[in-house]
Amino acid sequence: MSIKAAKTSDRTGEADLHGRPAEMRRRGACPALAAPMPTGDGLLVRLRPAGGALTLSQFASLARSAAAHGNSILEITARGNLQIRGLRAETVGQLAADIDAAEITVPDGPAIETSPLHGIDPEETSDPAAMEIALRSKLHDLLASPRLAPKLSLVVDGGGTFGLSALSADIRVVAQSHTDWLVAINGDGETATPIAIGPAEAAIAAVGEILSLLAGLAKGRRARDIDPALLQARFPAMDGMHFVPSRAAGIPLAGLHRLDDGKTVLGVRPEFGQMIASDLIALLDLARARGATAIRLAPGRGFFLIGLSADTVPAMQIAAAGHGFSTQPGENSEHIVTCAGAGACGSAFYQTRALARHLIAAAPALFDNSLTLHLSGCAKGCAHARPALTLTGSAEGYGLILNGLAADLPDERIAGGRIDFAIERLARAIEDNKDAGESTAACLTRLGATGVSKALRQE
Repeated sequence: MSIKAAKTSDRTGEADLHGRPAEMRRRGACPALAAPMPTGDGLLVRLRPAGGALTLSQFASLARSAAAHGNSILEITARGNLQIRGLRAETVGQLAADIDAAEITVPDGPAIETSPLHGIDPEETSDPAAMEIALRSKLHDLLASPRLAPKLSLVVDGGGTFGLSALSADIRVVAQSHTDWLVAINGDGETATPIAIGPAEAAIAAVGEILSLLAGLAKGRRARDIDPALLQARFPAMDGMHFVPSRAAGIPLAGLHRLDDGKTVLGVRPEFGQMIASDLIALLDLARARGATAIRLAPGRGFFLIGLSADTVPAMQIAAAGHGFSTQPGENSEHIVTCAGAGACGSAFYQTRALARHLIAAAPALFDNSLTLHLSGCAKGCAHARPALTLTGSAEGYGLILNGLAADLPDERIAGGRIDFAIERLARAIEDNKDAGESTAACLTRLGATGVSKALRQE
């Protein structure tokens, strides 16, 4: 627990990844491009390429565009979507033109997140990319409804090595067999409420019913707001439904993964989820030279390189580390989430990435896989919307929040010049107070705000 795709350019000679129909190979009007989000470092655009898939040339084109029109920072979110930061009102259109020129498909309507290794994972139950195409084609008008919540989330989980059971969503469509799909709402693979099961056509109809219900509610409502009685009336067979539970993979994204058919993929995590455009371009050039053919964005703030042979992976891993990418499982940076930080964001009061590296070196007791550490340069908490051990920045220094959000009232305030001392004290408090077999998260929860404040105030 934590505490408190696309059509490929003929110029590259790379093949279409999905064989998508012509209407899905046109980008269309992307809501993220139409309404970018204001942040402290300019405008932010979030993109979900069709199927979460890009060619190396397309990914490099996005990096060059981020450098030309933004502040050169790209991010991959916890849900596996791509963000480009530091844009200005006059450069958003230029980014959109670059996306068109690279022939990158960004479908209209809400993002539909699919299993990252769809179509190439031999353990996959059924291909979610085909289901995404069918949903967008047959439910186009409903998905385009302005009454749907901007952050409405849909997941199509085909199973396999990297399924999406950990992702929460308003609507989940989960493969049960080669032909049948389960539709569930409001939750992850364990907590979502099953409402329908059957062949693809039946599943699509059930998703359409849910979208219709949502469009009929007050604008912007989510699946959790649907009246249970109304849901039962629309789906009378939902009680007692028998289905195959989602399988939680529990496999770290980073590292070499050998698929059952002998193929390999390399999981790559940008340090703290952020990439500098020049580093990404250099990595992609190296990957192309070693035979990589495609990119799959993945939940967990990373992506997969497809097409590398196993004997090229060790050299690729060494080269990736030199450009700020992790390709080894179990690194402590996996458990730290940072915002852009001072120097990149005008709202941030400290350099989040520098502090993250210092924490890894100075406070190893924090990193036992039991908690997430969120370093937020201000109280907005742009990078992480879930409870964590959080350090926020302010004009006076830092705020430490146990099992909470960046916007919460700090449990302890730390003067700017005392942050190194506070980190040392916090690590020592954990080491001195942790019981045998107790996790760091459990120890901090047991100590509580009072115990942690006492530890930080000791001279």
